[in-house]
Amino acid sequence: MKDNEINNIAKEDVGKTANCSWSCKMNKMLFYAILIGAVIILLFFTIPKYLTGNVTASGAQISSDIEKVEVYHFHATRQCVTCKTVGAFSEETVNTYFAEELKSGKLVYAHVNVDLPENKALVDKYEAKGSSLLIGVYGKDGSFSKQEDTNVWYKIDNKTDFMNYLKGIIEQKFSGI
Repeated sequence: MKDNEINNIAKEDVGKTANCSWSCKMNKMLFYAILIGAVIILLFFTIPKYLTGNVTASGAQISSDIEKVEVYHFHATRQCVTCKTVGAFSEETVNTYFAEELKSGKLVYAHVNVDLPENKALVDKYEAKGSSLLIGVYGKDGSFSKQEDTNVWYKIDNKTDFMNYLKGIIEQKFSGI
């Protein structure tokens, strides 16, 4: 072969390598463009519902009819181990799963001593009698409903079960069920 022929073949090979390199770059750019586009679309459809406050931090839909949910652990001055456990687990549940709702005021949680005179109005409103876990729901129409949850007392042997159960009950209240 002549030197000119070798140079021409070398130029063709370099051109092919350059084209492949360019082609590979274009494929990568296309892949990243599609990936970024998919992420943007996903964010477009998911973030707005969190920004409007219509979804709890745990992902439950909040009904537009619900103004606020209150969870109260009512107890006497002297508490047994079981009463203390219900109070501790319920507080941990709301702090773990509903921190944003607590911060915004959509959810209220408190331990309420039924023996203290300053708690009389709240005790009377909820008709609390000693140790109990009561959940109140305020509707935007001014309605109010309350429910005592006695099932939590049967779940104190397993903290995870207790927390998952109470989380589900609170999510139901937020969804208007």
